[in-house]
Amino acid sequence: MAIRVLLGFSIPEEDLGHLFEVYQQFVENVFSLPVDLPFSGYRRGIQARQILQKGLEKAIREKLQCTQGKDYSDALDILIESSKEHGKEMTMQELKDGTLELIFAAYATTASASTSLIMQLLKHPAVLEKLREELRAQGSQHSGGWPLGGTLRLDTLSGLRYLDCVIKEVMRLFTPISGGYRTVLQTFELDGFQIPKGWSVMYSIRDTHDTAPVFKDVNVFDPDRFSQARSEDKDGRFHYLPFGGGVRTCLGKHLAKLFLKVLAVELASTSRFELATRTFPRITLVPVLHPVDGLSVKFFGLDSNQNKILPETEAMLSATV
Repeated sequence: MAIRVLLGFSIPEEDLGHLFEVYQQFVENVFSLPVDLPFSGYRRGIQARQILQKGLEKAIREKLQCTQGKDYSDALDILIESSKEHGKEMTMQELKDGTLELIFAAYATTASASTSLIMQLLKHPAVLEKLREELRAQGSQHSGGWPLGGTLRLDTLSGLRYLDCVIKEVMRLFTPISGGYRTVLQTFELDGFQIPKGWSVMYSIRDTHDTAPVFKDVNVFDPDRFSQARSEDKDGRFHYLPFGGGVRTCLGKHLAKLFLKVLAVELASTSRFELATRTFPRITLVPVLHPVDGLSVKFFGLDSNQNKILPETEAMLSATV
């Protein structure tokens, strides 16, 4: 999605698979200590970045040469056009850096939020069942498959209010990134401290969500806090900002929310799933929020009666002899 939808690249599957492996090596070492020694995480990260940028430069040049047949502007198009409007055409290095940042923002954060979504549905079966009830009420869950002849429409997703609440609560408690940076445009005071013009300031998304006075029982996973009846986030602009705030809010926030909603509907309507380990994994926050050793989950497809379709070996083991 990041490569093809956000950036508009046409990269062959084989090359894409190789780039993904290199990208994972880059992400694993992006916050390494800056010690440039052979076999260090820093050196591996730099090498991965160089390989990535070489592949991205090829994709960017091909994209710039082929502009026909498109009926929409992707994120990279917008970035390029915006720089032209301000009288500064981006260099190839700037395009490569911007592209790599967009891929990191699109992939790593969405993978993090998707994992958090699955984990919370596992931990809170009542939430999952309520979501399934909403899908049944909307005609979006029947016969173990997609509704409406195999098509999930955008207006169908927009009508799923509880689903929206679930996604919002996942993003409140488990925001993929911890915060963002802004540059001070003019000197100001905050709680008696003077912040000079030109300084970089980091704002914490997680601390904002944890301390926002509008949220009750902040550590409890409670999607209903975003329901029309309660709307705990309605007061104030900056109590809830999983995608940042201001004019530099996340460029792909609508795509990310759409992806999470489609994933939730797919999981709730076509499968049953359970934790494949005895306990839930430990969570780390760097470079994005994620389980230390991944989240192991066992998925089962559903038949037309919403019963699990067991793998043949498991069915034999559980059969009565």
